[in-house]
Amino acid sequence: MLDLIRKKQKTLLVRIVFWAIIAAFVGTIFLVWGRGSDTGASLSTIAAQVNDTEITYAEFQRNYSDLYNLYQSIYQNNFTPELEKQLNLGQQALDQLIQEALLIQEADSLGLSVSDQELVDSIALYGAFQENGRFNRDRYLQVLNYQRISPEQFEALQKRQLLTDKVRQQLQQGINVDDSEIEQAYREDNDQISLEFARTAPSLFESKVKVDDADLQEFFTSQQESFRLPEKRSLRYLQFDPARYEENVTSYPQEELERYYRRTLDLYEVEEQVKAAHILIKVPEDAKEDVIAQKKELAATLLLQVKDGKDFSELARAMSDDPGSAAKGGDLGYFGRGVMVAPFEAAAFSLKPGEISDLVRSDFGFHIIKVEEYIAAGVKPLADAIDDVKAGLKVELARRLAYEKAMDAYNINRKTGELDEAATANDLGVKETGLFGRNDAIDGIGREEAISAAAFALEAGQLAKPIQTTQGIFLFALKDRQDSRLPELGDVRAAVEQAYRADKATSLAQTAADELLTSALKQGSLKKAAKTAKLNVEETDLFKRSFGAFIPKLGSSEELSQAAFKLTAEQPIADQVYVIGDKFTVASLKQSITADMEKLDDPTRTEIRERLLQQKQDAAVNDKIKALREQAQISLAPELAEQFGAERT
Repeated sequence: MLDLIRKKQKTLLVRIVFWAIIAAFVGTIFLVWGRGSDTGASLSTIAAQVNDTEITYAEFQRNYSDLYNLYQSIYQNNFTPELEKQLNLGQQALDQLIQEALLIQEADSLGLSVSDQELVDSIALYGAFQENGRFNRDRYLQVLNYQRISPEQFEALQKRQLLTDKVRQQLQQGINVDDSEIEQAYREDNDQISLEFARTAPSLFESKVKVDDADLQEFFTSQQESFRLPEKRSLRYLQFDPARYEENVTSYPQEELERYYRRTLDLYEVEEQVKAAHILIKVPEDAKEDVIAQKKELAATLLLQVKDGKDFSELARAMSDDPGSAAKGGDLGYFGRGVMVAPFEAAAFSLKPGEISDLVRSDFGFHIIKVEEYIAAGVKPLADAIDDVKAGLKVELARRLAYEKAMDAYNINRKTGELDEAATANDLGVKETGLFGRNDAIDGIGREEAISAAAFALEAGQLAKPIQTTQGIFLFALKDRQDSRLPELGDVRAAVEQAYRADKATSLAQTAADELLTSALKQGSLKKAAKTAKLNVEETDLFKRSFGAFIPKLGSSEELSQAAFKLTAEQPIADQVYVIGDKFTVASLKQSITADMEKLDDPTRTEIRERLLQQKQDAAVNDKIKALREQAQISLAPELAEQFGAERT
């Protein structure tokens, strides 16, 4: 999934952030360019300093928000606080700003700048500011005004983007890809090999492991810490379900509607569509010319009737051969491009609402098409999306109300730490969990990292501040606690025996694999060695370097994958045992098929050249950023340094 995100990040980020910053940007160029902006931010607003460049908290927060929106659009309902933490969005946001600052400083060193005209030209290219393919000042100001973001911000962002682009282009100059690199890449892309392999596994040896009490005790003593019983907690809690409060949401302030609409603009994007109806006179696939002529004549007669004013829907019900739409008066509803067959689509999208087509021939027969409505691609205005906006806002306001109820209960009862009065006041039942560890699922709640963290920070008699989750808002108090402790063998004997058997069986499997490899290398044959050891020899399918770490029928092993393409007919056996999953693997070259260089045609050369050039250009920029970062004086605000680790100063 992370690879997918990396591929999507540039385009998605532009799309998501576009409405958040585009308006902030544009007006300055034509209205206030040259006026400049305030400088000298106060120390309390500085998130980081990169040499002489200050990065403000506002910039950091905006960049964090952009990334948050990006990942939320990708993961949608699966974007949990746990995933947000795993993705380390704060570090990503900070790194991006530091890299940008370093590139802008490098632009100064290289004598690069962005002219007013370059800035103006770049803004005029934005489709959001155009009408009929040309920049439109009124449209431009309308977008600015609607987004309510300062024009100076967008101007600064665009100028910085253009400047960093110039630095990248400068760093990438002179980078080329020669024919030998292309040919080597083609070989690496198209060489194929297969392996034969034999494996040992702990499961094959578990039955041979005998458990002796003295050995078990010795094993337990040496591993006792790994059997430590974790601290546990149990809770009493109230669950405030937002759905219970939706009926209390009866009004929608206009400002709230507009704010929600702006935050969720991507939900109201619509593709170009038409609403159409048709009459189909079907022509069999194997119809002869005289049949086709008869069908066309019938369709032409119906077309004349329609154009003479006959009711289209009545004719469709009576005469159309499309059973799916005939009963609905020919109605096909709304559809976008790419849905209907090409001749039908071309005709439908060429008509204006109310117009009737001439006869349209498709593989199905002859169509008469009536377009009833046309919707241009774009974003639905708030007025058209109002029902959806209200539905979404209702859920949000209900969640807000549920949280307010939970906070009221918390504030009223925080001194006593009691939940029963709060439960009565809110018509809720107090629920209880069983004991759970820090990383366990919680009875009735599931895995909620925020609740677990708060539970293990609670003392008896305290209420935890309400925590919002996808299931609602939880208000809870500690019911019971169990501290961590080292167990006696008798407390965990079954687990210790299982670990002991697994440990010994793993050692036996490793030893057997080592002996197999030694024998195979000595005999020059994996098959002979495996036969002696009474192990099966299997074969992989052919695979390429492009498979990465994955090897068919074996699984993933970066080490073996790389070593496999170095094996030869003279030295076919890999010289080490590879651990893949829970198995120990000995492998040998089975087949090697080298790339057919005759198939390296010009289009393939071009594709490889472009790919390698992009890789080399990216590497040049990344190497430069790394070098600049190593040489830079970078300091973070104390709270960020504590969270992300202090930079060198």
